[in-house]
Amino acid sequence: MNRIAEQSWKFNLITGENIFNDTLSNALADKSRLAIFDIDDFEVLPNSGRWPIIDAKAEINSLWIMKMRIIVPIKQVPETKSVRMDETTGTVIREGVTAIINPLDLYAIELAVSMKDKHGAEVIAVSMGPAKAQYALKEAVAMGVDSAVLLCDKVFAGSDTWATSYVLAEAVKKLGGYSLVICGERATDGDTGQVGPGIAAWLDLPILSYVSKVDHLSESSCRVHRFVEDGYDILSCDLPALMTVVKEVCDPRLPTLRGKIKARQMDIPVWDHESLGIEPETVGLNGSPTCVVKIAKPKVTRQCQLHKTGNPEDVASAVEKFYLHLRQKELV
Repeated sequence: MNRIAEQSWKFNLITGENIFNDTLSNALADKSRLAIFDIDDFEVLPNSGRWPIIDAKAEINSLWIMKMRIIVPIKQVPETKSVRMDETTGTVIREGVTAIINPLDLYAIELAVSMKDKHGAEVIAVSMGPAKAQYALKEAVAMGVDSAVLLCDKVFAGSDTWATSYVLAEAVKKLGGYSLVICGERATDGDTGQVGPGIAAWLDLPILSYVSKVDHLSESSCRVHRFVEDGYDILSCDLPALMTVVKEVCDPRLPTLRGKIKARQMDIPVWDHESLGIEPETVGLNGSPTCVVKIAKPKVTRQCQLHKTGNPEDVASAVEKFYLHLRQKELV
C-alpha cells in the first residue's frame, strides 16, 4: 500500500464530484483503489454556482491507496532433454545444462499479469535457485511482472519440497501485503506438485489446487473452477489464499520488447538465509526429511530371433515357432 498524506482535497457536497491534486490523480490512474481517508476539518467556500463547495483545506490524515499484490513463485528447470540426476546425492544436476522457466509456471505468470491488467495488481516473482535463476526472473519481468526476488544461498542447495516450500514461504512472508500466491501445478524436473501446497501449509493459507478458471476476483474473495477427473468443482474462497493452476487456465503471452528492456535494466535483489531469518540446519540436504536412497536407470534389453523365410516350408516353421513362443509367455 502506498501512503499519500497531507493532500489538498475539494469536494462538491451535493454532486459528489471529487477533485484531486496531481499526485492523487496519478495514483488513481494507476488502477489503484481509494480505501481509507480521514479529514481533520473543512470550511464552506463561497461559490457562484448552484451547489455549495466544501474545501477541506486541512490535512488528510490517513489516505491509503490499496493495490492488490500477487506473488508468483517460479522455478528454473533444465530443459526436458537435459535432465540428469546425481546418483550420489539423488539431486538434479543443474550445472552445465540449458535452463528455462518451468513451463507450467508460465501459466501462473500469465494469470497474475492478466489480473494486473484487469484489476491493477502488483505482481512479484520469486525464485529459489542458483545465481543464474535470475534469467528466469528477468524473463518473467519481460512478460509483465513488476519486480522479482532471487533466493540464493549455498545452504539452500539440495533442499527437498519440504525445505523449498519453507524457504519460499518465508520469502512470501517477508514481502507481505499479498492477496494471492499463484503457483504452477508442478515442476517438470521433480514432478511432485508438492511445493505450492507446502507454501500454503507454512503460511496457513487456504489452497485452491488445479485451478482451470478464475471467474470472480475481488479484494476479499475469489471463485474458481477446480479441474477434477470427471469435470470441475466450483469453489469460493476468502483472500489471502494460494492457488495452483493448470494449463487450461490461460495462454501464456510472449515477452514484449518493452518488457525485455525493463528486465535487462532491472537489478534483482538477492536474499540469503540470513535475510530471511532461516537457520541453516532447517534447509538444504540437512533440513530435508526426504531421502533418495538409490537412483538407477532402467535397462531395456531385448532378445530377438530373426527368421528368414524364402519358401512356404520356412514360413510354416517360423509361424510354429512364433506360436510356441506366445504359448510360453502365456499370451495365447
